[in-house]
Amino acid sequence: MNRSMISAFVSMQSIQQKLDVISHNIANVNTTGYKRREASFQDILTNVYQQPPGFAQAGRLTPLGFPQGWGAKIGQVEMNLAQAALISTGEPLDLGIEGNGLFEIERTSVDADGNPEIAWTRDGSFQLSYDPAVPDMMLLTTKQGERVRGIDDGPIMVPPNYSIRIDEQGFVYGTNQANPEAEPEAFGQLKVLRTLRPQVLINHGQNQFVLPPDAAVDGILEVLDLATNNANESTKVAVRQGFLEQSNVDLTDEMTELMTVQRAYQLNARAITSSDTMMSLTNNLRA
Repeated sequence: MNRSMISAFVSMQSIQQKLDVISHNIANVNTTGYKRREASFQDILTNVYQQPPGFAQAGRLTPLGFPQGWGAKIGQVEMNLAQAALISTGEPLDLGIEGNGLFEIERTSVDADGNPEIAWTRDGSFQLSYDPAVPDMMLLTTKQGERVRGIDDGPIMVPPNYSIRIDEQGFVYGTNQANPEAEPEAFGQLKVLRTLRPQVLINHGQNQFVLPPDAAVDGILEVLDLATNNANESTKVAVRQGFLEQSNVDLTDEMTELMTVQRAYQLNARAITSSDTMMSLTNNLRA
C-alpha cells in the first residue's frame, strides 16, 4: 500500500471521530445545561526526506528536504464550558447556574467500597421526591430520583407542603403553606463546585459528569462557598431560581463545521480512489 493511501486512510478514521463529536453536539442542541465538545487534530508522524545534493544551490533559503506526513489523529476532545442563555421557566425547583459551576449529585449506583457514586451536572431541572427512609421529609432530587447534595455532603430535605425559595448563594428556604406569614426556615445550602480542569471530566450519560477511576477531586473541582467567594465579579457564580440554562451549542456553527469536515472526508476518500487507480495502472503495465 502506498504512502498516500495510508495517510488518507488514517485521516479518514480521525475525521469520522470528529463527525461523531459534531453529531453529538447537534443531537443535544436542546438539552438543558449541555456543554459542546470540541475535537482537535494532531499529526501522527512526519518524516523528512533529504533531497539530492544538487538541490543545495547557492542562495537557497528554504530547508533542504521535504516532509512526508502519515495522516492526523484526534488529539483531544475538550468540553467548552462557555455560559449559555438562562431561560425563565417560572418553576421554583428549576435552577440555573450563572458562571463556572456544577451541582453535585449522589447517584443511585455505588462504587467498589459500597459508597454512592458522585456526579456533577449543569442541568438544574430538579424536583421534590419522597424517600421511605425519611417519611416526614421530601428530598431535592433530579428527574431520575438522584439526590442533590448540600454543602455538608448531605441531601437537601424539606417538609411536605412547604413552598421553596432558593437564593443566588444556594441557600434553601421553606415556608409552610398553612402559615404563609411565618418566617421562612433554612434547610441547607446547595453544593456548587467550580471546574478547574474540565477536560478531565468524563460524560457519564444523563447530562452528568464523573471523574476517571482513581482520580481525586482536588485539582479538578473546587468547592465554592457562594456566600463568601463571589467578591470578584469576573469569577462570580450564582444560582438562579426559576431558570434553566440552555445548551451552548450554536447550530449554525455546528452545521458549518459539519460541511467542512464532510468535505475533508470526501477529499481523503478521493485520494484513496486515486491511489488505487494508479496502482491498478502500474500493475497492468506491459514491457
